Amino acid sequence: MAQLFRPGANTAFRLGIIVAVSAVGGLLAFSYFYVRSDWFWRVGVTAAQPIPFRHDIHVSGIGIACAFCHSTAERSAHAGMPTAHACLICHSQILQGATMLEPLRTSVALGQPIVWASVHRLPSFAYFHHGAHVSSGIACETCHGRVEEMPQTHKVNTLSMGWCLDCHRDPANHVRSAEAEIAAQPGMRRLSASKGQPIRGSPLRAASPLTNCSVCHR
Repeated sequence: MAQLFRPGANTAFRLGIIVAVSAVGGLLAFSYFYVRSDWFWRVGVTAAQPIPFRHDIHVSGIGIACAFCHSTAERSAHAGMPTAHACLICHSQILQGATMLEPLRTSVALGQPIVWASVHRLPSFAYFHHGAHVSSGIACETCHGRVEEMPQTHKVNTLSMGWCLDCHRDPANHVRSAEAEIAAQPGMRRLSASKGQPIRGSPLRAASPLTNCSVCHR
C-alpha cells in the first residue's frame, strides 16, 4: 500500500497546531488591549464643528462660565448646547461680519438650530444625568478635562463603563465644593441660571448603590 503522508507530515501538523493556537491567542490578546486603548475610545480626537469655537479664548480669555452655553447642565440629563441667539449676544457686536460666523446668521435667518458635533457622546444604552452629577459637586473637568485650555475640544477620558465605575465606587474622591471649584478655575465656575451666583454642590447621595447596573442602564 502506497504511503499517504510524507515523512515530514507529523512535524508539519504539529507546527500547524502551534501556529493556529498562537494566532488565536494573539488575536484574543490584541482584542483585549485594543478595546482598552485610548485609540479605540477616540481619546484625544476632536470633531469638526460648523463654527471653529475655541474654549480657551472664551473660557480662560474672556471668563465665560460653562452654564452660559450649557445652560441645562445643572438640572437636566443633557447639558445643552449654545444656540445661535446665545452666541449673538456678543457676536452681534464683536466680529459681526466675520465669515466664520456665517452659520450663526444663517441659523437665525432660517430658524434652524446649529448642529454641533458631539465629542463626548455616550451610547444610547447608557443613561447619564448631568444635573445629578453637577449638583453633587462633580466638576466639569472630571469628565471633560481642562476644556478651558483647549483650542479644539477633544476627548480626555474614555468614558467607558470601567472608567465610570471607578468613580462610582469611590465618589467622594471626585467631589469638591463650589468654593474650591471657583478657586481652581474662575472661568469654569458653575452658575445658577436663575440668580447668576455660584451654587454649592449638594451632598452626594448613593443611588441604591451607585454600582448597581440600573443606575446607568434603564
